[in-house]
Amino acid sequence: MAEISAKKVMELREMTGVGMMDCKKALIETNGDMDKAVDYLREKGIANSAKKESRIAAEGVVDSYIHMGGKIGVLVEVNCETDFVARTDAFKALVHDIAMQIAAAKPIYVTKDEVPTAELDKEREILRAQAKNEPKPKPDNIIDKMVEGRIEKYYKEVCLMEQPFVKDSDKTISTLIKEQIATIGEKISVRRFVRYEMGEGLQKRQDNFAEEVMGQMKG
Repeated sequence: MAEISAKKVMELREMTGVGMMDCKKALIETNGDMDKAVDYLREKGIANSAKKESRIAAEGVVDSYIHMGGKIGVLVEVNCETDFVARTDAFKALVHDIAMQIAAAKPIYVTKDEVPTAELDKEREILRAQAKNEPKPKPDNIIDKMVEGRIEKYYKEVCLMEQPFVKDSDKTISTLIKEQIATIGEKISVRRFVRYEMGEGLQKRQDNFAEEVMGQMKG
């Protein structure tokens, strides 16, 4: 086995943004081959990202996004483990993408766990009533499955982590973050956000600002 120097580990760290221990392990597993080590980290990274969930992420960035003309404003806090990562362009770009996602897709919560039980119960009640009122009667077990399927759709509407990423609808925000965990090698979590829309709640002419933001992101 080739000797793995600290310099080589640091070089791989700078190339990938992955933690020192993971870089060293990758180099050991690939007998010091830098290119193979990069591939190894990419292949193993997402699978290993779940192991980082128990780590403490107390650094990070608070980013803002103001839509053209000041019609929509977002503040979001995204955490990572080290100030080193928080200052990287890749992390800042991720946070800004998340801020734009919030502006465009109007989530209310970060994760499913944040949705109040009372709100879910009310939503299930409404969905069950809708299913029972459909022209073709269905047995209760089928209605239950329909309701839970629609609840999953509801989560995609109100929970940031469940939403399709506006720039790439083939992945969710949760998947996007897992990919970045794999690349950066640190735990990343969205802690909180607030979204303001000009005149929200007031009776006025309806402008679809969310669609404008989506168009800008895709463009």
